[in-house]
Amino acid sequence: MTKLTRAALYARVSTTDQAPENQLAALRAFAAARGWQVVEHVDHGISGAKERRPALDAMMAAARKRKVDVIACVRLDRLARSTHHLLTMARELEALGVDLVATDQAVDTTTPAGRLLFTVLGAIAEFERDLIRDRVMAGLERARRRGTKSGRPIGRPRVNPVDGDDVRRLLSEGLSLRAIARKLGVHPQYVRRALATT
Repeated sequence: MTKLTRAALYARVSTTDQAPENQLAALRAFAAARGWQVVEHVDHGISGAKERRPALDAMMAAARKRKVDVIACVRLDRLARSTHHLLTMARELEALGVDLVATDQAVDTTTPAGRLLFTVLGAIAEFERDLIRDRVMAGLERARRRGTKSGRPIGRPRVNPVDGDDVRRLLSEGLSLRAIARKLGVHPQYVRRALATT
């Protein structure tokens, strides 16, 4: 006797005057054609910009408890708020052994072609992150060189929350640096720095 595939059907509409029925009808037909046992999860009137959504959270919790074999939606933008969010979710689902299907976009990780697509998307996202990191590092290096030539330090100026005059007054009262730090509610390092810079 073959084990039934347990599918979570996910639908989302952004506003309360929209109905998820069109998405659900397509997903139900797809699941019925494959003989899947289904549970429906619907986020109604919730923007896709939100990473946390009640039905999405419940569905991911079920996946983590190994109660789901496949997650199906009509389009990936119904499921994830960004490429990064989608890839993070896809990696977690892959680790859990849960497949992902987007019926309108021919994404289906139950097939070799679908798994390849996600591998390519993941590689592109990683490449993009590397490019951004390289640009940031190059910009910091340029700023460091400019700062070295002009004698200006790089980054935000350090702000000491402790006034040097207050420290000297408390020292004159016989308090130790550690006691002053406790009294002022700061780390002793700030007390030493206040003395050194004033």
